[in-house]
Amino acid sequence: MTTAIIPNRLEVGILLHPTSLPSGQLDTDAWRWLDQLAELGVSVWQMLPLGLPLNGLSPYQCVSAFALNPSLFPRDTNQPLEQFGEAAEFADWYQQNQQWADDFALFMELKTYFKGAEWSDWPADYRKRSPEVLASFKNEHAKALDLHIFEQFYCWQHWQSLRTAAKELGIRLFGDMPIFVAYDSADVWAHPGLFLLGEDSKPTVVTGVPPDYFSATGQRWGNPHYNWALMQATDFAWWRERLRYHFDCFDLVRIDHFRGLEAAWTIPADCPTAIEGHWVKVPGDELLACLQASSGDLPLVAEDLGIITHEVTALRQQYKLPGMSVLQFAFDHFDDNPHKPWNVVPNTVYYTGTHDNDTLVGWFNALTPEQQAWSVNLLKQHVFLSIELNTSNITELMLATVLQSAAGLVMIPWQDVLGLGNEARMNVPGTIEGNWHWRFDWSQVQSDQLTRLKAQLQNYQRYHTATVANQ
Repeated sequence: MTTAIIPNRLEVGILLHPTSLPSGQLDTDAWRWLDQLAELGVSVWQMLPLGLPLNGLSPYQCVSAFALNPSLFPRDTNQPLEQFGEAAEFADWYQQNQQWADDFALFMELKTYFKGAEWSDWPADYRKRSPEVLASFKNEHAKALDLHIFEQFYCWQHWQSLRTAAKELGIRLFGDMPIFVAYDSADVWAHPGLFLLGEDSKPTVVTGVPPDYFSATGQRWGNPHYNWALMQATDFAWWRERLRYHFDCFDLVRIDHFRGLEAAWTIPADCPTAIEGHWVKVPGDELLACLQASSGDLPLVAEDLGIITHEVTALRQQYKLPGMSVLQFAFDHFDDNPHKPWNVVPNTVYYTGTHDNDTLVGWFNALTPEQQAWSVNLLKQHVFLSIELNTSNITELMLATVLQSAAGLVMIPWQDVLGLGNEARMNVPGTIEGNWHWRFDWSQVQSDQLTRLKAQLQNYQRYHTATVANQ
């Protein structure tokens, strides 16, 4: 199993979700994309979660913590799903994944049967999983249930072929895992005891983050909290399975909102904002120790953005997990800002921006002229280029800044490589409309841009051939 940061090696990766490929799917564009990365000397492809969105397009609220999104995986609809793959291979996959796959298939078919209603609004026998009622439903809908399961196997098989192609090119696949799961999901319905729910099957408390400089009322996400006592009593079996399947799909995985493994902001379910929440300690140390004991070194990246306590940092460092820094967050007047280039340490994944940020061009254009000049002057303290540094070449300047840093892994959104503006922004947190839609077109990929990037990677010792990357 590979680790997130490879010691004594400087790497660079590109952040691009599959829905942002020209076709929006993992079809021939995905293989062409891998070839493009290999040509550039890029050794990591990062994407957002591959799950099936619950509503809309956000991959951070999905109907299952395990299932892949079938719309990402093209197939010949004239060929029955049962004919994809060898029977022995399917049998092996099903044996390993039967529990979550059966729950997911049943949940999806019940959602259809009850016309999309939230599971807590289903009749009591279905909501509380009456064995007799569910057995009868399974018998009546056996073929449809099998199709859901075969579809998941097809997605997994398709993904594994892409992963094999990536490995042959020396490219590691970097996944993303939300720490919490959606309430209206197969996981919460199938395992209500693992979550803090009341007699009405609704959450008693929900997730979020407290009020801060950016929001006077905080953020109320609404996901159910885990019943950590039962999680721990079962030796974290659900978590171990979740990570196993992620590690089966990816070479490294980012845990979104890692600080929630040290303490979680817990909000009464009837509170419309996050104001009345409080921090509750969770057994993250015990969880990570259990995962490490069962899986060995953990190829995890801790998303530790925002206000992070010493306890969270200590937990991350105890398990040698790299944290994150984002260059767009570097431009304040605090010398100890961990996002400033000179404060970035090797065990860090350093981003120009994340999927929640504007593009570099969009971010810079939104600054006042005074802010732009101050930002360029700050970067001049760190970057050494043989060109004049000014506001007209901000993208090249920002890319050079992260590439010259001490970070073991640098991640660049593809939009920034292409020099695109805020029309190419992927997501604006706290908004609903217009997110997750952006796709690039191959006509936007200019050879001079790629040539400059490739030269930068070579200049800063971050260029990797397949032979080197596989070592």
